[in-house]
Amino acid sequence: MSTAEIIAEKDALLLKKDQQIEQLQFQYKQVLKLLYGSKTERFISNTEDASQLHLFNQDEQGQSEEKQTEQISYERKRPSKKHPGRHPIPDHLPVVEQTIEPQGGTEGLVKIGEEVTQTLDYTPASLIKRITIRPKYINKETETIHIAASPDRFMEKGIAEPGLLAHLVVNKYVDHLPLYRQAKQFARDFNWQVSTNTLNNWMRYICDRFEPVYESLHQQVLTSTYIQVDESPLKVLERKEQKSKGKSPPSQKKRMIGYQWVYMSPEHKSVYFEYRKGRGMHGPKETLADYVGYVQCDGYKVYDKLARQESGIRLIGCLAHARRKFYEAKDSDPKRSKYAMVIFKRIYHLDSQYAREDLSVNNQRLEMRHTKMKAEYENLLNWIKEESTHVLPKSPIGKAMNYFQAQYSKLIGCLDRGDLHIDNNWVENKIRPLALGRKNYLFAGSHNGARWIAMMYSFFGTCYMHNVNPREWLIKAMEQMTHTKIEDYADLLPGKLVV
Repeated sequence: MSTAEIIAEKDALLLKKDQQIEQLQFQYKQVLKLLYGSKTERFISNTEDASQLHLFNQDEQGQSEEKQTEQISYERKRPSKKHPGRHPIPDHLPVVEQTIEPQGGTEGLVKIGEEVTQTLDYTPASLIKRITIRPKYINKETETIHIAASPDRFMEKGIAEPGLLAHLVVNKYVDHLPLYRQAKQFARDFNWQVSTNTLNNWMRYICDRFEPVYESLHQQVLTSTYIQVDESPLKVLERKEQKSKGKSPPSQKKRMIGYQWVYMSPEHKSVYFEYRKGRGMHGPKETLADYVGYVQCDGYKVYDKLARQESGIRLIGCLAHARRKFYEAKDSDPKRSKYAMVIFKRIYHLDSQYAREDLSVNNQRLEMRHTKMKAEYENLLNWIKEESTHVLPKSPIGKAMNYFQAQYSKLIGCLDRGDLHIDNNWVENKIRPLALGRKNYLFAGSHNGARWIAMMYSFFGTCYMHNVNPREWLIKAMEQMTHTKIEDYADLLPGKLVV
């Protein structure tokens, strides 16, 4: 081997080592950020670069090139009263008035006014013992007994009424308070002893009764022509049978990783969580088997395979995922990262100028997307194609560029319609309660428990999108369910049921 070949081989080996070191340093910084750093991805460009001036129009360029200063002075009236500094106390709250008369009595005095002070107090919620009495009468002539019919109840053979059941469910799935902690609260505050097994049985009963409503929500989401999809892991305890000689096989619970798949319809303002034991293609393929429309997702390869098999699905990419990779590369390659981030900021600014609810505004947005936004996407793509030849493919900035190029055909899918979002942030926001819940109850006790989580997160996420109080909706749905036919359970969904 010649000297030149030896040197070339060593240079290649050093280059490979440098790439590995850079990648490990990047991973180390990401771990430190997750442990101790801020989770925000906010980007503020506080410096200007001549190479970036093409992002803005000529007027803006002129302003940036010719910086002028002037001194501004003005007079302002002193406000007559200070800003209150706090939100007003709501008028609908119960009121307890207290009148304090002056010491020494008021005989001979004339009232000229009063000083009123409003404060807030708290009275703990209370359990109520409901007693239903049905008098029995007899007709002495016919000896027939007359008694009122027993009222319909959501839980016929249990002592829990809808108010108590809704309290348990909302505490667990909205406020993330496990059932065993709620049992301790009942014992502490009301001296009422209830076992966790009883509460679990009540929860199982509720979920069984609401299964048709859950399926109606599933169908409602899939009737939309545009949905957003994402998935999130969940630890689940799975019972495993072990072989044992001479004895009945004992059971042992083993922790596994399941997944909550989330399907959200911006059109219907509804969200559907579906629990699956894995992250493979089987789940979304079964759920979206007959779906026709747009599916917005990240770059997970399962969605690409699904779209190839299901001809009715048109994939749309998530700009937030593409942007995030450039943001994460800002420490290793600040100049290139900043350049891309400025373009992302420009795209988001263009999109934020229009509201999605108005159809006429959607038409205006669509026109804007085909003119201004499309040009920004193309500028970014052309810049990446040129710059990608000067960066290491496995470096953070190289991976960001490769991801954008691979996802580009899906990222520009939002240009098809004015009501399509440019990112998947809406559905990601719906997954956040799942992350909060994991910190409190750590894992689901079984696969059934994971499915209950999916069901209640679906209902309460939809309540949130319709600005409906989840406790009030659940109570009303339980009351209506006693005299609603199963085929009409779709009328009980949040947004349809008047609370």
